[in-house]
Amino acid sequence: MNETLIQRTKQRYDIIGNNEALNRALEVALKIAPVDLSVLITGENGVGKEVFPRIIHDNSLRKGRKYFAVNCGAIPEGTIDSELFGHEKGAFTGAVEKREGYFSVANGGTLFLDEVGELPSATQARLLRVLETGEYIPVGSSAVQKTDVRVIAATNMDMERAVEEGKFRQDLYYRLNALSITIPPLRERGDDIPLLFRKFALEMSEKYKMPAVRLTDAANETLKQYRWPGNVRQLKNLAENISVTSEERVITPEILLAYLPEDRKSGQLVAVAPESGAHTFENEREILYKILFDLRRDVAELKRAVGQGLQSDGQGGGHELTVYAPPQGVGRQVSAPATYAEAEEITEEERSSLSLEEQERELIRKALRLNAGRRKETAHELGISDRTLYRKIKEYGLDE
Repeated sequence: MNETLIQRTKQRYDIIGNNEALNRALEVALKIAPVDLSVLITGENGVGKEVFPRIIHDNSLRKGRKYFAVNCGAIPEGTIDSELFGHEKGAFTGAVEKREGYFSVANGGTLFLDEVGELPSATQARLLRVLETGEYIPVGSSAVQKTDVRVIAATNMDMERAVEEGKFRQDLYYRLNALSITIPPLRERGDDIPLLFRKFALEMSEKYKMPAVRLTDAANETLKQYRWPGNVRQLKNLAENISVTSEERVITPEILLAYLPEDRKSGQLVAVAPESGAHTFENEREILYKILFDLRRDVAELKRAVGQGLQSDGQGGGHELTVYAPPQGVGRQVSAPATYAEAEEITEEERSSLSLEEQERELIRKALRLNAGRRKETAHELGISDRTLYRKIKEYGLDE
């Protein structure tokens, strides 16, 4: 593609940098703009995904029509269908008048669905029908409406993982992914990083009539070595912060490091679930749950070991049996001699006082009932992840 066209596009949409992956993303956006198919844009938070739908729309056959951007993650689950597809008067409490949704008002134009991975399953089914047939039914209505809208979606989620875990419909994913663009993270853009910092610093200088801050060569290298989990958005905030609060106008690595948060781990596409066999803890309460689960398993193993020992020696008596029981600090096993009588006494005590499985099942059941079956709110109240709650519901048969 003509490099002059890419450079003009950068100037028009205020895109800074000459990274190869960024140029490739722009080239793809310009090539697919005239092709009236759905587009899926992927990339981490803060990379600037919202610019590309505008580029595609302005270079498409629909450029003279309406363009709407909708952040699906910012709309409550209970109202998302109404926002997208509209509703009839009296369709639900608070629906005092008829309202058109985005698919109606954007008819003939382009609709950008940001954070599309956050859509609830019911809305995903409605969206699939619109993409396949151009038809939808407003909330509370029985009349089918027609629309002609080009959908461009964006997400920071690992969509293939979401499909595998049942969080996102596979057929909808392939519908949205007819054409795709991947935006590179800032940490992979090398020399673009100092250019972006200079741009943001000059903007602050012009806006507040102050001398612009300038980075030394060593400070520029420090910027390029940082991993930027917040991407371009984080870099802009840093430039603005330094411009306003730093007394020095020439920024050295020492000054810069005082403003940079600890470089922990890189931002990545959001995984909807840990890899098989792995487990992540969202907070201390879930760690406590895991300790309790491990304790329950250890107690069960102790019961089985004692039961097998008793069966092998019907008389019991004073024969010594080595049993393995969890110590007070769960995590390791200690071998200790005990008589059958002592072992059986421990087992009965555990049987009467440590019915952890039933206690856990009852706790989850009550929490689900209090939250009217809404699993996301239930998981939040219990302090565990949605995945852990889903697994426990299946394990205890609470979904029946």
